Amino acid sequence: MKFMKLGSRPDTFYTTEAVRSVSTEVSSDLIVQVKGSRYLLHKFPLLSKCLRLQRLCAETHESSQHQIVQLPDFPGGVEAFELCAKFCYGITITLSAYNIVSARCAAEYLQMTEDVEKGNLIYKLEVFFNSCILQGWKDSIVTLQSTKAFPLWSEDLGMTSRCIEAIASKVLANPTKVCLSHSYSRRGRDDISCNGSESQRHSKPATKGWWAEDIAELGIDLYWRTMIAIKSGGKVPSNLIGDALRIYAARWLPNISKYINVDNQLESDMDSTKEVTSKHRILLESIVSLLPAEKGAVSCGFLSKLLKAANILKASAASKNELARRIGIQLDEASVSDLLIPSLSYTSNMLYDVDVVMTILEQFMLQGQSPPTSPPRAKGDFERRRSRSAENIDFEFQESRRSSSASHSSKLKVAKLVDGYLQEIARDVNVPLSKFTAIASSLPEFARTDHDDLYKAIDIYLKGHPELNKSERKRLCRILDCRKLSMEACMHAAQNELLPLRVVVQVLFFEQARAAMSGGQVTDLPSNIKALLATQDDHSSRPTASFSNNAMTPADDQWSVSGLKSPKSNLSTLKMKLAEDEYLDDTNYQDGTGKPSRVKAFSMIPNRPKRMLSKLWPSNKSTSEKN
Repeated sequence: MKFMKLGSRPDTFYTTEAVRSVSTEVSSDLIVQVKGSRYLLHKFPLLSKCLRLQRLCAETHESSQHQIVQLPDFPGGVEAFELCAKFCYGITITLSAYNIVSARCAAEYLQMTEDVEKGNLIYKLEVFFNSCILQGWKDSIVTLQSTKAFPLWSEDLGMTSRCIEAIASKVLANPTKVCLSHSYSRRGRDDISCNGSESQRHSKPATKGWWAEDIAELGIDLYWRTMIAIKSGGKVPSNLIGDALRIYAARWLPNISKYINVDNQLESDMDSTKEVTSKHRILLESIVSLLPAEKGAVSCGFLSKLLKAANILKASAASKNELARRIGIQLDEASVSDLLIPSLSYTSNMLYDVDVVMTILEQFMLQGQSPPTSPPRAKGDFERRRSRSAENIDFEFQESRRSSSASHSSKLKVAKLVDGYLQEIARDVNVPLSKFTAIASSLPEFARTDHDDLYKAIDIYLKGHPELNKSERKRLCRILDCRKLSMEACMHAAQNELLPLRVVVQVLFFEQARAAMSGGQVTDLPSNIKALLATQDDHSSRPTASFSNNAMTPADDQWSVSGLKSPKSNLSTLKMKLAEDEYLDDTNYQDGTGKPSRVKAFSMIPNRPKRMLSKLWPSNKSTSEKN
């Protein structure tokens, strides 16, 4: 920290409660009142250096021994006035980064310029500020912080902008250098807890000297301007900008979940809480505006925490949409917990914000839409196009294949993410079927190599929504491809009383076909069953794809096949379901003849379900006997 001392006389101020005076042989003839304090001073030393005091004394009528001058709006208060008065008397004063701003504002107020006297206070303060304060890293930050107490004065005098430029220039000169920081090595760094959870201190020692930790002490207005100056320099890598924003968010966005129930607070506490919430909202929106444009500059987890905080703080729709867009760009890096964003909507009553996840998935799917390989060419470019070498064409082809492969891999990861997420939201009784199916069918079919996790989500949804009618259960199960179920999932689905009969038939068919193929023999099925199962390839009624997600399901929610019945009992269950379905009128799926569409597949054998089933299972039995 730089210090400067001005003056050499030993005279000092004597204070008696609210009256202050200077020890001198000459009686005082001037009383200056500053914010409730009275100073008994002398005109000559003060008026010889302060142009404003000269004018005020000239305007004030002198009716007694002491002429009174009032300075009610003096910047910096009594401390800054005493510093200026001491300088006028030649008393030694000490300047540092902590009082340079208040001293400079006070000197400007008193008009202590060179026009009044050479070597006046303003000149000396400017020399000290430019040659010492702005040359030091920590001094520049401390001075910039102190300008917050005098925002208008500091802006007019250019002190704020000069401090920001000094800080930015040092960062740009050494963007990855660690010796700039003084405070980061003193404590470990806490991770951000924007989602309301308590911060967890890293056991790993913090990297010493990270410059972002020092500037994180700035208020959001000054921090935003400083980061804009740093980013405009174009020399700091985007990942370092992202780390700096994460450090700042961890510093100023602590456990904000306490603001969730702000509407249930007492009226006496509500105003103060809403004021704090408003400040945090502005802070969060400012951080969002500073996020680097490059993909991967910040982690998907950090973006998710910002989005959760945005929901809690009720940030602007533009900020939430921007965060959703950025998460969608790198969704393959996310975890299920990243997408469990709390919903504070009083209309839906859902635990999690499903709509914003749908937006995220839409943004992710847009990444797969590659632009045209080349822009349209004018006729004059025809010869230049023909002259392209084979090497360039081959290079472009290889790059296209690599990009396509990366997109395919990302969709596979996101498909697992979607199925896990569905398992989490399926427990919420307020999640509508339309949104559940929209999310489930958002990705292309190739993204799911198996449908076991999707089946788990459907099973959980059926258990959590017992009020679903037959038509709604059918709509839900249309997103399931029984051909992609494992043997374990098929065994569970075959005895699942919540599934529609059609799904159970499909499951049994594909499991029987799989068993026959493993035994080296495939039995031809009756044409009636083929007609029933062929309709499963009709995708015209399936929802359009456009989203995705992944979540970890707790152990107690996992479906299990332990203790399942034998194939004979599966057969009896299916027979019972078929018999029951013959007498049920499915009003939502009628065809032109008035019969339920599902029963129409069995129309050729309406009274012989046992015969049909006897043809469905014998191949499995005969295969086992042969072995």
